[in-house]
Amino acid sequence: MNPCIHEYLTWLAATNHSPATVANRRSCLGRLSAWCVTRGLTRPDELSAECLEAYRLALFHFRHTRSSSTGEAGRPLSWGTQAEHLGAVRCFLRWCGTRGLAGPVGADLPLPRRPQQLPHVILSARDIETVLRSVTRAGPLGLRDRAMLEVLYSTGIRRAELAGLALSDVDRERGVLLIRGGKGQRDRVVPLGGRALWWIDRYVRRCRPGLTVSPDPGFLFLTRRGRRFRLNRLSERVRLLVEAAGVGKAGSCHLFRHSMATLLLDGGADVRDVQEILGHANLSTTARYLHISIERLKAVHARAHPAERGRSRRVRKPGW
Repeated sequence: MNPCIHEYLTWLAATNHSPATVANRRSCLGRLSAWCVTRGLTRPDELSAECLEAYRLALFHFRHTRSSSTGEAGRPLSWGTQAEHLGAVRCFLRWCGTRGLAGPVGADLPLPRRPQQLPHVILSARDIETVLRSVTRAGPLGLRDRAMLEVLYSTGIRRAELAGLALSDVDRERGVLLIRGGKGQRDRVVPLGGRALWWIDRYVRRCRPGLTVSPDPGFLFLTRRGRRFRLNRLSERVRLLVEAAGVGKAGSCHLFRHSMATLLLDGGADVRDVQEILGHANLSTTARYLHISIERLKAVHARAHPAERGRSRRVRKPGW
């Protein structure tokens, strides 16, 4: 089993799948391999329909045995995580089938339905300004942190895209950011607001030289030790900054992405333009923000609902 998994991962890398995809498949198939070892299964062709169904149930009944940053002990795997693991198994077995290493049993392995969940927390424009103002008072690294949050707010880029930004990716003349190797290995250019540019310039002049360790790695945002941010460390930093602002809402880098998309749609932006900015491959991914972009629906409700029509023209009595 393990030699086949290794060959499959090598094939993924050789066919230009992203390092993140390869790492994700390695983790998912590592869980499958460990499960197979306990049952004496050593080859992909031994994974019958009954075995795959047993593995599906094993994922469903799995519970974390210790606390983690994302939940408490006893927490099950989310439906999305279960689908991710089974999807990796399906792709692996399809690949095995093309090489005569397994039959077609895994090719049509059904995946659990992912719940269509909306972001639970959204920052209003006022909330975001409160967070930004509080960050500039957050010690000597406040300039760096303010510049990072301004970039997240202005562009809505992903956590990994923020960590991977290079100094040369900032185009000051055009007012844009070049995102290299985003999700799906897709490059894109996103607008960067003038305020975010101002904070970037201020950080680069006043703060970044003190963080740089020779040789300069070239990344825009550096840790206290002059290195590129690790993704978990970046999430932790942003989460603490939001928490310290006292807005009563919890979240990290993706919170700014969700909030920025929602505020753009509330402001009248076209959903396809927002799709381009966020780098979504499918419009359906962006369209979910329409369900939380409530301002236009509130306007329609106030204009069309019988109990609301004309209410704004009345003189409200005290106590209403």
